[in-house]
Amino acid sequence: MSFDATLVVMAAGMGSRFGGLKQLEPIGPKGEALLDFSVYDAKEAGFNKVVFVIKREIERDFRELVGNRIAKFINVDYVFQEVYKLPEGFVCPFDRVKPWGTGHAVYCCRDKVNTPFAVINADDFYGKSAFVQIYNQLKENNRDYCMVGFRLANTLTENGSVSRGVCDIVDGELKSITERTKILKCKYTDDDINWIPIPEDTVVSMNMWGFQPDIFDYIEKGLIEFLNENINVPKSEFYLPSVVSDLIEKNIKSVKVMVAEDKWYGVTYKEDKENVVKAIYNKVATGQYDGLK
Repeated sequence: MSFDATLVVMAAGMGSRFGGLKQLEPIGPKGEALLDFSVYDAKEAGFNKVVFVIKREIERDFRELVGNRIAKFINVDYVFQEVYKLPEGFVCPFDRVKPWGTGHAVYCCRDKVNTPFAVINADDFYGKSAFVQIYNQLKENNRDYCMVGFRLANTLTENGSVSRGVCDIVDGELKSITERTKILKCKYTDDDINWIPIPEDTVVSMNMWGFQPDIFDYIEKGLIEFLNENINVPKSEFYLPSVVSDLIEKNIKSVKVMVAEDKWYGVTYKEDKENVVKAIYNKVATGQYDGLK
């Protein structure tokens, strides 16, 4: 019996540290972006639709450089994350430019997604096993949510600090996420003076979530609460993990955590690209992506 599942790819953010649109950066031997490989892995795992969340102003480039190619092997749809797309009763401040965050990105998908779905970043490489795990969990559990985490040591770069959500897990379920905005070589700092070690096998979130469609109701409720307090704060953001954390704290939902033991790849800094390209080329050369056209 077939099981419909959608992959939501968040591709609306600009890479401030990288310095451009990482989503479209050629990585593969045929000019593929990282998201080409993610969508391919997702389809192989069982997902049968992908929704790209993008900015309207990059639609033409996005379609030409990646979207049209991906549409040849999986059903593709688009959602525009625009600052004025807010719940009824709210009007976006005229000078708001910055997107409202990952929670809002998923909120914008509410009219396009009606199946269980996974959410990922466009500029991260998660690997095949991560997609298999999250698809199977979505198929097995039609009520609660899930996520795939990675070992901290497998998510670091030699070219600077990274921000990671450090997970507190009890009996395989997520209890909380603590955002550490400056991690370097398995140590973090809050003040740039004191560095506190983090075990290298610590599970961190790379924004790979699995949800049921009822998440949209919770996101909208959370977004309304957020806007009531922050609508006039120019750089305020409504984060997806904050919605999940609230549901866990209130015992409304449980979130099962699976761990991918593979190495994560991403281009946080321009200097990262060379190593990522080498890793992807090696995977292609060993036949892991023979079906990717």
